[in-house]
Amino acid sequence: MSTDSHTSRPVVRPLIERFGFPQLLATTLVLVAATILLGVAAKATGSGLACEQNWPLCDAGPYNAFPANLPSFYEWFHRFVAMFAGIAIIGTAAAAWRLPDVDRRVAVLVVMGAILTPIQVVLGRETVTQYTMDILQLHFWTAVLIFVLFVVATVLVWAPRLTANHVTGALALGALSLPFHVALSPFALGDITSYGPSLQMAQYAVTLALLATVIVALMVGRRRLQSGRLTAVLGATTVLAFVVAFLAREAVNPAFDALYLTGVGVLLAAFVVSIYLSRTAAAEARDDHAQ
Repeated sequence: MSTDSHTSRPVVRPLIERFGFPQLLATTLVLVAATILLGVAAKATGSGLACEQNWPLCDAGPYNAFPANLPSFYEWFHRFVAMFAGIAIIGTAAAAWRLPDVDRRVAVLVVMGAILTPIQVVLGRETVTQYTMDILQLHFWTAVLIFVLFVVATVLVWAPRLTANHVTGALALGALSLPFHVALSPFALGDITSYGPSLQMAQYAVTLALLATVIVALMVGRRRLQSGRLTAVLGATTVLAFVVAFLAREAVNPAFDALYLTGVGVLLAAFVVSIYLSRTAAAEARDDHAQ
């Protein structure tokens, strides 16, 4: 039998070659975001308590496949999606580390996400067995950190295809998300008892989109537009977005209302300034190229 490299190559190529690493990374990011949002729904319904401190199973019978009620379903579905997200995170980290053409920065980011994943699993168990606010906060912000790591890695991988127009688009999307962020917050809804899982999932979806937009704008703007002033403003905008995300989570306490609204107002102004500077920098770059 010939030992030629073409004939010795497996007929069925590895999945990563068929699917592509950028697509695998983006899919993992979507799964991470979905896990966070389902975790928000599980918290909103007290689903961890519905499982009566049972983990990893709940009250769902063989293989946890038959949830007894709606709260149990939220917890079961959250764990189900989290399992696939965890597998995707580990698989993406292994692929990034093994593939020679993957940026080492990307590999480090996704491996960090993989290292945080078992910690997140343990914290998830603790939210069921103990359900204290400190553990819930750690569980949430660890999930957000994993999300941010994968957003940064995804932007690095897709950066060659992203242009100055994507900077403006991301900033515009971020600015447009703020009114929805406020409208879905406990501050606007008033009665906290009506702040159910659907509304909370919607607000946190807006929060994740907000964080993703500022990361995209900062990374692509710094790469494509090369304006020190714009980079500084985008950096400040990114910090403000994370502050607003934190304050929004604390806005169930009326003492944080003024801080939250002030943060939103300052962030909106930062978005407007960033959009103006990005368009100006893009026009200057086009003029320099034309000359």
